[in-house]
Amino acid sequence: MNFATYSTFFLLSTVKFLFTPFGGPAAGLTFFETYFSCLAGAFFSGTIFYFLGEFLLRRALEKKHAAYHESLKTGIAIKQKKTFTPLNKGVVKMKRKLGIVGISFFAPLFMSVPVGTIVTAKFFGKNKFTYPLILLGMVCNGLLTTGIAFAIASFF
Repeated sequence: MNFATYSTFFLLSTVKFLFTPFGGPAAGLTFFETYFSCLAGAFFSGTIFYFLGEFLLRRALEKKHAAYHESLKTGIAIKQKKTFTPLNKGVVKMKRKLGIVGISFFAPLFMSVPVGTIVTAKFFGKNKFTYPLILLGMVCNGLLTTGIAFAIASFF
């Protein structure tokens, strides 16, 4: 049992869950060791950022309003940020096409666990199935990516 290797995979999976399992065969881990250490890291990060996401979004909005009111008092105009950026448009298109299941499954995988979980919580945080769907998506995606990693490693 190599605690340093497990903790490395755990920590890497808290940020980027998609590519971490590909290091498992090179590190000498078995399929299940790789899968569970990566899944534990993704669950940990997903849980923290899902429940912390609402607080972070609310805090950012409060800061934005405070800066706006301060600019009104001082008379100095704040340069407004663009609302409809290409990234925002892409995220909204993805939300409309994929819905709650697609966003819950794929946003934490392709964006990163923290960003994808916060985006999912922002769009569907009021739905009681969002958090379990995120975790289920991580289970399925973890099996898929770890399986692909070990299938590729078996050829080499």
